[in-house]
Amino acid sequence: MLRRLAHPFWFQSFGAVMGMDWHSSGITTSVVGALKRGLSPLSSELGIHVCGGRGAHSRKTPHELALIGERVGLDGQGLATASRLVAKVDSAAVQDGFDLYLHGFIVTDDGSGWWCSKA
Repeated sequence: MLRRLAHPFWFQSFGAVMGMDWHSSGITTSVVGALKRGLSPLSSELGIHVCGGRGAHSRKTPHELALIGERVGLDGQGLATASRLVAKVDSAAVQDGFDLYLHGFIVTDDGSGWWCSKA
Protein backbone atom coordinates (compact mmCIF):
# COMPACT_ATOMS: atom_id res chain seq x y z
CA MET A 1 0.00 0.00 0.00
CA LEU A 2 2.78 2.42 0.87
CA ARG A 3 4.46 1.84 -2.47
CA ARG A 4 1.23 2.77 -4.26
CA LEU A 5 0.60 5.86 -2.11
CA ALA A 6 4.14 7.05 -2.80
CA HIS A 7 3.67 6.77 -6.57
CA PRO A 8 2.54 10.21 -7.78
CA PHE A 9 0.33 8.97 -10.63
CA TRP A 10 -1.37 6.36 -8.46
CA PHE A 11 -1.89 8.89 -5.66
CA GLN A 12 -3.37 11.44 -8.08
CA SER A 13 -5.62 8.77 -9.60
CA PHE A 14 -6.71 7.64 -6.15
CA GLY A 15 -7.74 11.21 -5.35
CA ALA A 16 -9.69 11.42 -8.59
CA VAL A 17 -11.50 8.15 -7.79
CA MET A 18 -12.36 9.64 -4.39
CA GLY A 19 -14.17 12.42 -6.22
CA MET A 20 -11.56 15.16 -6.43
CA ASP A 21 -11.05 16.97 -9.73
CA TRP A 22 -7.94 15.66 -11.51
CA HIS A 23 -6.33 19.12 -11.52
CA SER A 24 -7.52 20.12 -8.07
CA SER A 25 -4.91 21.66 -5.80
CA GLY A 26 -6.50 19.99 -2.77
CA ILE A 27 -6.05 16.35 -3.77
CA THR A 28 -3.13 15.68 -1.43
CA THR A 29 -4.85 17.25 1.55
CA SER A 30 -8.13 15.47 0.82
CA VAL A 31 -6.56 12.05 0.31
CA VAL A 32 -4.45 12.23 3.47
CA GLY A 33 -7.43 13.51 5.48
CA ALA A 34 -9.74 10.81 4.15
CA LEU A 35 -7.17 8.08 4.80
CA LYS A 36 -6.69 9.31 8.35
CA ARG A 37 -10.43 9.40 9.07
CA GLY A 38 -11.11 6.09 7.34
CA LEU A 39 -8.14 4.05 8.54
CA SER A 40 -7.73 5.34 12.12
CA PRO A 41 -10.51 3.18 13.61
CA LEU A 42 -8.96 0.12 11.90
CA SER A 43 -5.28 0.96 12.41
CA SER A 44 -4.58 -1.72 15.00
CA GLU A 45 -6.28 -4.34 12.84
CA LEU A 46 -4.68 -3.25 9.54
CA GLY A 47 -1.30 -2.19 10.91
CA ILE A 48 -1.42 1.12 9.00
CA HIS A 49 -1.34 4.44 10.83
CA VAL A 50 -1.95 7.87 9.29
CA CYS A 51 -0.54 10.78 11.27
CA GLY A 52 -0.64 14.53 10.85
CA GLY A 53 -2.70 16.41 8.34
CA ARG A 54 -3.11 20.06 7.61
CA GLY A 55 -2.87 23.10 9.86
CA ALA A 56 -2.71 22.30 13.56
CA HIS A 57 -2.90 18.57 12.80
CA SER A 58 0.42 18.80 10.94
CA ARG A 59 2.21 19.94 14.10
CA LYS A 60 0.88 16.90 15.99
CA THR A 61 2.62 14.44 13.65
CA PRO A 62 5.72 13.83 15.84
CA HIS A 63 3.57 13.22 18.93
CA GLU A 64 1.28 10.84 17.04
CA LEU A 65 4.31 8.91 15.73
CA ALA A 66 5.73 8.61 19.25
CA LEU A 67 2.42 7.24 20.55
CA ILE A 68 2.24 4.69 17.71
CA GLY A 69 5.81 3.66 18.48
CA GLU A 70 4.91 2.99 22.10
CA ARG A 71 1.80 1.04 21.13
CA VAL A 72 3.31 -1.23 18.45
CA GLY A 73 6.96 -1.40 19.54
CA LEU A 74 8.56 0.84 16.93
CA ASP A 75 11.14 3.56 17.48
CA GLY A 76 8.51 6.25 17.73
CA GLN A 77 10.99 8.89 18.84
CA GLY A 78 13.13 8.13 15.79
CA LEU A 79 10.08 8.49 13.54
CA ALA A 80 9.17 11.75 15.31
CA THR A 81 12.70 13.06 14.72
CA ALA A 82 12.47 12.07 11.05
CA SER A 83 9.12 13.86 10.81
CA ARG A 84 10.57 17.06 12.27
CA LEU A 85 13.59 16.90 9.98
CA VAL A 86 11.45 16.31 6.88
CA ALA A 87 9.17 19.21 7.79
CA LYS A 88 12.18 21.46 8.42
CA VAL A 89 13.86 20.56 5.12
CA ASP A 90 10.58 20.89 3.21
CA SER A 91 9.80 24.30 4.66
CA ALA A 92 13.35 25.70 4.61
CA ALA A 93 14.79 24.25 1.42
CA VAL A 94 12.24 22.63 -0.84
CA GLN A 95 9.35 25.06 -0.36
CA ASP A 96 11.65 28.11 -0.48
CA GLY A 97 10.08 30.14 2.30
CA PHE A 98 6.46 29.03 1.94
CA ASP A 99 4.90 27.69 5.12
CA LEU A 100 3.82 24.08 5.15
CA TYR A 101 0.09 23.59 5.52
CA LEU A 102 0.13 19.81 5.25
CA HIS A 103 2.49 17.37 6.85
CA GLY A 104 1.40 13.76 6.95
CA PHE A 105 3.19 10.56 7.80
CA ILE A 106 1.89 7.06 7.11
CA VAL A 107 3.62 4.25 8.94
CA THR A 108 2.99 0.52 9.21
CA ASP A 109 3.48 -1.78 12.18
CA ASP A 110 6.65 -3.18 10.58
CA GLY A 111 8.22 0.30 10.51
CA SER A 112 7.79 1.13 6.83
CA GLY A 113 6.84 4.74 6.30
CA TRP A 114 5.90 7.42 3.82
CA TRP A 115 5.43 11.13 4.29
CA CYS A 116 4.08 14.06 2.38
CA SER A 117 4.41 17.77 2.92
CA LYS A 118 2.81 20.55 0.95
CA ALA A 119 3.18 24.33 0.94
